[in-house]
Amino acid sequence: MTFRYPWLLLLMLLIPAVLYLRYGWKRLRAPVRFSEVRQFAGIGRGWAAALRPLLPFLFGIGLALLVIALARPQRGLGQHRIHTEGVDIILLVDLSPSMAAIDFSEGNQEINRLDATKKVADRFIRARRDDRIGLVAFAAQPYSIAPLTLDHGWLLTQMARLQIGDLGDATGIGMGLASAINRLRDSEAKSKVVILLTDGVNNTGDISPENAALAAKALGIKVYTIGAGSSGFSRIPVRDPFGGTHYIQQRNDIDEASLTQVAELTGGHYFRATDMASLNRTFDEIDKMEKTKIEVEQYTRYEERFQPLILAGLFFLALEQLLGLARLERFP
Repeated sequence: MTFRYPWLLLLMLLIPAVLYLRYGWKRLRAPVRFSEVRQFAGIGRGWAAALRPLLPFLFGIGLALLVIALARPQRGLGQHRIHTEGVDIILLVDLSPSMAAIDFSEGNQEINRLDATKKVADRFIRARRDDRIGLVAFAAQPYSIAPLTLDHGWLLTQMARLQIGDLGDATGIGMGLASAINRLRDSEAKSKVVILLTDGVNNTGDISPENAALAAKALGIKVYTIGAGSSGFSRIPVRDPFGGTHYIQQRNDIDEASLTQVAELTGGHYFRATDMASLNRTFDEIDKMEKTKIEVEQYTRYEERFQPLILAGLFFLALEQLLGLARLERFP
């Protein structure tokens, strides 16, 4: 609560003087003169005489309320407008069989590359509340899982359903990148980003990663590339004909030169994630580099609160007048 004209509250200092002029001077002289007042000593005070001090109180309250109303009390209603310039992001995830390699761990539990990607991407998506994010998966062929959306809950549900091997056994990085670029082609966002995560080498498709990167550059799309997987060899589960699972050792073969070239052509950056900690750091770095611009315009709207005070003040003054015309008033 605030006052539009707080200096008018100084009028409160005049209220005692007004009360004295209205009521105090009457006490300086007797209403009726008697030569001897002892004969009235045994007469008790009636209810009218007992309540007579109420009149100055009502009059003073009424004046005080009117003074407060003159000072224009107002209640501030803080409001703000948020202007955002979000980033449109496509997550491009490799679903080739090598993503089943178990070389990541969370706590004491070993997990494969795809599950590690899901966990870290989940946290990344939840932190980008003002950005539209889409999801494209690829292996031998690309598949658009989710268009650009602000419904991140639905997006996370779609990401959780990703399965290795659904899109074939090869790795078409160029085709996957072209599909992600196509999703961003009509975007009007000031910043358009593809985050490409793979653990292999482009070995299929009619479009090379470099040509796809040139298309991204022409459209103003930045590509961040992530090579996921430890160095050396990794264990990959393989189903046998009898329904069981055994593991084979497979050499990790990531085309880092190509991924670096793709990133540099588009103004992005290449990251190598060899474990859960480095994968988390990678997404944290991308999150820092692609900040969403948010401008908050704050203002205050004031609501006038003097009307009830005027009504209450007039009520008390009217009540004082009515009671003053009745038995509570003293005789002149």
